[in-house]
Amino acid sequence: MKKRMFCLVLALIVLLSITGAVFAEGKTIVYWSMWSASEPQAIVISEAVKSYEAASGNKVDLQFKGRTGIREGLQPALDAGTVIDLFDEDIDRVNVTWGDYLMDLEDLAKASDYEKTAIPGLIAACREAGGGRLKSIPYQPNIFEVFYNQDIFKEAGIDTVPTTWEEFLADSEKIKAAGYIPFTTDDAYVLTNFGYHLARYIGQDGVLDVVNNGKWAETPEVLKAAQDYETLYKNGYLSPTFGIAAWPTNQNGEFALGDAAMYLNGSWLPNEVKGITGPDFLWGCFAYPTVPGGKDGLEAANYGAQVFAINKNSQVAEEAFEIIKTITKGEFDKKLSVESVGIPADTTNTEWPAMLASVKEVMAKLTTRYQWSAGIENNPNMTPIIKENFQKLCTGKETAQEFVDALEAASK
Repeated sequence: MKKRMFCLVLALIVLLSITGAVFAEGKTIVYWSMWSASEPQAIVISEAVKSYEAASGNKVDLQFKGRTGIREGLQPALDAGTVIDLFDEDIDRVNVTWGDYLMDLEDLAKASDYEKTAIPGLIAACREAGGGRLKSIPYQPNIFEVFYNQDIFKEAGIDTVPTTWEEFLADSEKIKAAGYIPFTTDDAYVLTNFGYHLARYIGQDGVLDVVNNGKWAETPEVLKAAQDYETLYKNGYLSPTFGIAAWPTNQNGEFALGDAAMYLNGSWLPNEVKGITGPDFLWGCFAYPTVPGGKDGLEAANYGAQVFAINKNSQVAEEAFEIIKTITKGEFDKKLSVESVGIPADTTNTEWPAMLASVKEVMAKLTTRYQWSAGIENNPNMTPIIKENFQKLCTGKETAQEFVDALEAASK
């Protein structure tokens, strides 16, 4: 009887080895994501994770937390010792706000030659954000530049995009003459305009010095930047509700409906308004123009990505990195780009969504990375005051000099 039982067990082992069945359970990787489950990013990530599970035999506990959930819940959970191996969010939030929780990924990236097909500028941005070490891996790249309606430009007789402030003014006049609003924005993005413009004059470090140390009056470029926007208002180149309209009023209205030509915004904009613009909208993108005697040029902009990071205390780091690779390389990176109208992270995925075709050349030339709004919103005590006065400036309720005086007084 024992011999028979032994033979049965032996036969079962042989059968399992032939069919590839495995007795041992795989490892479990806990992954918290910033997306909500119904978003296209989440749908593609779910597919990628299932593909990883099938190939590896491991299990992924994938939890879609949404923006609020992860921003409010991740750090307390990590502090409480909750097992979270992998998570994702914005490059600056991950590397700065949650920097103490991150694993150094240099060795894992080197072992898999990860950078061979990664965007060099974004990897560099991750190292910069990580204090010189690679502690996050970028995906869903984005840039913040001037998006425009190509049909309006053509109707206005504009053949090439403006690269200087003088050209921007000249093109704005042509657009106005053609019966359109040259430039629009909403309250959520209004300060990015002034931040970019001032940074063109004095660079981001200069902007931060002004904002953090209250050097509004003693920095002559602040007045110059304010005067430039005062000129835009006086010449009728700004939307009547430039910056005072509650987002997404002008985004979904003036711009998406084809009444305004230009809008300084992120590469996520086409996806956000595609239901309004429809398939025939011809998207254009150009770098924010240079200014006379300025420090920064067309190479400087806010660009970055969402990023993946691995908890420094994770016991399954190699497995978590394999999940990152599955999502950011090849098939699923391409699918993520298509489904979310986003920029591919894998350089071998050379075909970009049609709505972002004009972004490709602009992004390729970027070498200087601005933080959000080029630092103009770095001082939370001053941000609402700067915003209020810039809104007044852009709607004719305040002169450039009054704008500077108000900020100088508020900084004392």
